[in-house]
Amino acid sequence: MPRFRRTEVLERLRAKAARGEVVVGGGAGTGLSAKCQENGGVDLLTVFNSGRYRMAGRGSLAGLLAYGNANEVVVGMGREILPVVTRTPVLAGVNGTDPFFDPEVFLPELARMGFCGVQNFPTVGLIDGNFRANLEATGMGFDLEVSLIAAAAAHDLLTAPYVFSAQDAAAMAEAGADIVVCHLGLTVGGTIGAVSSPGLDEGAALLQEWADAAHAVRDDVLVLCHGGPIAEPEDVRHVLAATTGVHGFYGASSLERMPVEDAITAQTRRFTGLTRPVG
Repeated sequence: MPRFRRTEVLERLRAKAARGEVVVGGGAGTGLSAKCQENGGVDLLTVFNSGRYRMAGRGSLAGLLAYGNANEVVVGMGREILPVVTRTPVLAGVNGTDPFFDPEVFLPELARMGFCGVQNFPTVGLIDGNFRANLEATGMGFDLEVSLIAAAAAHDLLTAPYVFSAQDAAAMAEAGADIVVCHLGLTVGGTIGAVSSPGLDEGAALLQEWADAAHAVRDDVLVLCHGGPIAEPEDVRHVLAATTGVHGFYGASSLERMPVEDAITAQTRRFTGLTRPVG
């Protein structure tokens, strides 16, 4: 069963937000990165299939492609990560558009493993254009992800869905989302990050619009920002200062991929830069 109760986690996070402290969630693709984020004081961890691909050196969008069964990948990752995380609630990224996904079977299985909640990932919210229109028209749209969050809430699981518009934010709040994570696109920076995104001020304006939409439905929803130009602590500070009702940050690449890239590269250069006496 979940090691952390939904009500317990929410009470702690809301109290933190009320004190003016920043709520921080992280994404983990390996047991080691999960342990490191826990040691750094992260409030929540999410395990989703893109974490596995990201730490294998591929971009996060690999999680949206047919490289493996996303829900099965998360179960496998959970077996690695859940035993080494002891103080932090862990959520599972769930593919709600999977035609073989049955929430009444899969969600209790995740709870028995020790997951305390879910996030909608992979998500069609990252897809646009004709492909997205065709997904929506053929019954594989964002509404299935909203239904996933409603089902998880009914199972008393913590819910922290990604949203990509004011309409998404309102729909997820209506479905019972505890935390709305405003997704501004792939995180910029590093070797496999996005090369373009909205600017910080444009991103802050979008965050405000989406947060207002969620709070218009329920004023108790926590709102976090994620992705796009928000890659470093200074970026988070900027958008939080420019918005109201945004309580913190959810980092994946920012807390896992990019620090690993920087640290390993720097440490390797320390070794490869060594010289030895000759002659």
